[in-house]
Amino acid sequence: MESENEVKITEQDVINLMDVFTRVPPLILKMVIKGNKNVAQSFESQIKNYYGHLTEEEMGKIEKVMEMPVSELQIILKNAYEETHQKQLKILADPSAEPFITKNLQELKNVLSIP
Repeated sequence: MESENEVKITEQDVINLMDVFTRVPPLILKMVIKGNKNVAQSFESQIKNYYGHLTEEEMGKIEKVMEMPVSELQIILKNAYEETHQKQLKILADPSAEPFITKNLQELKNVLSIP
């Protein structure tokens, strides 16, 4: 596996996972973000099961995302939105989504027992 410093997260990574983002309608996503809901905790068992089936490279990318500053992650989301025009990406790239993203990345770390 690449070292954590060598792992890069790109717009293409986001685009490759587009189905994850588009499962939630934009209006619902806005409500969840506005309420700062802890969705990672709600899906704990599914997350653990999914994570257990990933390749080392995929796990490395997830770990990289959890360590990145949210502002950097939002730039990637914004660039992916500009390429795909998926409203969900635009919503997540908005600075007002930062607390929601921060909260859920922290909970994801907890769920996966990553220090």
